[in-house]
Amino acid sequence: MGQALPAPALRPMLPADVPVLAEIFVASIEELTGDDYSEAQQIAWASAADDEDKFGARLANELTLVATLRGSPVGFASLKGTDRIGMLYVHPGAARHGVATTLCDALEKLAGARGATALTVEASDTAERFFARRGYVAMQRNSVTIGDEWLANTTMKKMLTAGGAA
Repeated sequence: MGQALPAPALRPMLPADVPVLAEIFVASIEELTGDDYSEAQQIAWASAADDEDKFGARLANELTLVATLRGSPVGFASLKGTDRIGMLYVHPGAARHGVATTLCDALEKLAGARGATALTVEASDTAERFFARRGYVAMQRNSVTIGDEWLANTTMKKMLTAGGAA
């Protein structure tokens, strides 16, 4: 019988985390989104991490939290401004172990503490079900161009209470 993983811990992103967060980003796209996006779409999407300096600057410009299991980063999420989830990615090896839930709980609390009354996210087709289970409501479908590829996502919104999630 396998041993249960401990609960994920959270900490702020450090500049030294950028290479491993870029790896998590790419692995998540390559291994978890194949049912919803073509290989060409996945390659285009993952190319956002090709330039680690630019990828790191994007994460540094948002409030980025890193989820760790046994001290190793396994996921990350960012709050853009006070009311938008910028990114939420989990390493495939840690998927379905509460990492995304822990990260999303924290972002909802932080957004509420910063005065946001709602939190929005541009959810990939793969992540849409996760956010819907958390009470996010689809507002509109979007098409995003990355290089020569078109990717669909959905703008979703969740109303928050003063202390975080509704």
